[in-house]
Amino acid sequence: MTRPDALRGRHRPTRADVATAVQLGVSLVALGAVVWWALRQDAPELPRSGADGLAVLGALAVYALATAARAERWHRIVRRAGVPAARAETYRLTVVGYMGNNVLPARTGDVLRAFLLAPVAGVPKRQVLGTVVAERLLDVLALALVFAVVVFGVVPELDVPGGRTAALLVAAAAAVLAAGVLALAVARRRRALTRVRALVRPLAEPTRALASGHGVALLALSLVVWTLEATVYLGVARAVELELALVDALYVVALTNLFALVPAAPGYVGTFDAAVLFAVGSLGGNGSEALAYLVLLRFVLFVPITLVGLGFFLARYGGWSRYRAAKLAS
Repeated sequence: MTRPDALRGRHRPTRADVATAVQLGVSLVALGAVVWWALRQDAPELPRSGADGLAVLGALAVYALATAARAERWHRIVRRAGVPAARAETYRLTVVGYMGNNVLPARTGDVLRAFLLAPVAGVPKRQVLGTVVAERLLDVLALALVFAVVVFGVVPELDVPGGRTAALLVAAAAAVLAAGVLALAVARRRRALTRVRALVRPLAEPTRALASGHGVALLALSLVVWTLEATVYLGVARAVELELALVDALYVVALTNLFALVPAAPGYVGTFDAAVLFAVGSLGGNGSEALAYLVLLRFVLFVPITLVGLGFFLARYGGWSRYRAAKLAS
């Protein structure tokens, strides 16, 4: 017979453990496919000339501008939600959030910035998390709009399985709807609906505020943000001598960031890479060009902002110990 103290020492997988395993599994499968494909391509040629270097610097400058626009958007959502946060605070935490998303799984950077802002502003964490939910909804709406206009309107000759793409989007929406109905049924059965409403209300208020002129203005700002990011993708393409127009870059941006919604390992390892390679291939780029583009794009989008965010995180917000303390207090 097994002793109770022996059972006590065993680790039972939690939901967080299962979620992490799923994310790692998705990333490993995607990364394995990317590596298998990359090994069959010619070696990529990275930037060599001064003009190429200037294109990279230009891409970095535009990405800094896009990040500032994102920070301004979050600041406006935060202020509308009644969170008394200084603009400098939301700007810094936007960069910290990017750092967290790049080095932690499951977009933990979004939770990180919310947990760090809440004690500074003196408000409940759910109230700040609600602003992040509203921000992500704006991103999804803007990306879906860009993707639909580019793929089904502006560039219909793209080598993209449009019918299958539409079917997948409908299937995904149906799955989300079914999950919501199931969760609602379970909540009713357990007589927990009142409690769920109380928990969800602070999260939902910033999103409800988007159904206004304020929300329309923020959606317009979101489209500006993604256009700036497309300009970054365009600058990186110039640096590796990959022929892309702005509308092509918008397509690549929309596709890669929609792929980033799939649960994956830190830095969207595997999923982001597969999306970039697929997008460039559908635009007619060859394997060597696509690989060079992916390598340089990863550097521009992930390395500098992660280093700057880490600097803010350690110097201004006390590092991981303060985050753990804020998490335990939630």
